Amino acid sequence: MDLFDKIQKNMGPLGQHQSWSHGYFSFPRLEGDIDAHMQFRGKEHLVWSLNNYLGLANHPEVRKADAEAAADYGMAYPMGARMMSGNSTQHEALEKDLAEFVGKEDAFLLNYGYQGMVSIIDSLVDRNDVIVYDAESHACIIDGVRLHMGKRYVYQHNDMASLEKQLERASKLAEQTGGGILVITEGVFGMSGAQGKIEEIVALKEQYKFRLLIDDAHGFGTMGVTGAGTHEAQNCIDGVDVYFGTFAKSMAGIGAFVASTKTIVNFMRYNMRSQTFAKALPMPMVIGLRKRLELLINRPELREKLWIIARALQEGLRARGFDLGVTNTMVTPVFLKGELEEATSLTMDLRENYSIFCSIVLYPVIPRGLIVLRIIPTATHTLEDVQRTLDAYSEVSEKLKSGYYKEHKFALAEN
Repeated sequence: MDLFDKIQKNMGPLGQHQSWSHGYFSFPRLEGDIDAHMQFRGKEHLVWSLNNYLGLANHPEVRKADAEAAADYGMAYPMGARMMSGNSTQHEALEKDLAEFVGKEDAFLLNYGYQGMVSIIDSLVDRNDVIVYDAESHACIIDGVRLHMGKRYVYQHNDMASLEKQLERASKLAEQTGGGILVITEGVFGMSGAQGKIEEIVALKEQYKFRLLIDDAHGFGTMGVTGAGTHEAQNCIDGVDVYFGTFAKSMAGIGAFVASTKTIVNFMRYNMRSQTFAKALPMPMVIGLRKRLELLINRPELREKLWIIARALQEGLRARGFDLGVTNTMVTPVFLKGELEEATSLTMDLRENYSIFCSIVLYPVIPRGLIVLRIIPTATHTLEDVQRTLDAYSEVSEKLKSGYYKEHKFALAEN
């Protein structure tokens, strides 16, 4: 049985009910820009580890919308779950705008991305259904899959032959149980920067019967001609059945959303336990998110600036011989060879002596003996920031190769 057909068949009266409570709100406008330099222990640092792809975190228009909404409503409203007393026209307007932007019929706001994905998976499948998912899926997907009471198969990362093998197994089992198949992958894998092979997965629907859910946390707002996401970038919007995006990356906010058909979204509204039994997103965040989305859609120069910085950074690093793995997005992992102690000293050196802060990834996320310095470019960075970082990375890389960090330990700087 098709997964969505079964969901529609099993919808009870609450799942079919369309009417929610309403309120009436408005929000204002302004404009501006910021940079990526922050204070740490009284010293300015260049930061490459911010969830702020488009530079909206401290944008004057966003700050003004947030502040005025907080002044108007405080942080308490709405005081209830969406199904009870926590709905408003602002929540519904944001959902409508999000659905239209990502090319789906409807969307549902989620309080947090992590718990949202866990709950999406839980609501879409039952013990008779089969899940097939990418081996390098984000932790929120892994945790959601772990809660599944039915069978699950994992395919090797971005390996379509492996996916087909698992789809064959899943199809045989689904025939026996009468269940459906849900394939889950990411639009942009946040550690490697690789795009999920969405277009190739969608093409497999010609041979196998399944529904596709993608987690596009990093792709929403950054990928595609309009920034609608990785499914737009790969020209397969219609082939993605359930689209998940967060506000934490390109919109520099809190929360997430899921988009699909009106029927499926309405089903999730009444069956996602993490939302049914949780307070709605506060009014200042919802109003602020509407402003963020407005800027994301109407200011393509923000996305263009992000990509100027990302390309300059990646081209510069590759020209200097650095290994960036398989990234084909703005996420920029720099692979180095070294042990934990060396990695610690290297990052401390970058921070204390070069005033550059970036995320470090070590075992068990990656194999022993490897270090990944993950750089997240944003629209707030400059080409001068890129040059400064290229020079610093060249220097610390030479120190690492020479064994310098085995001999030199870096203590925390005094305040």
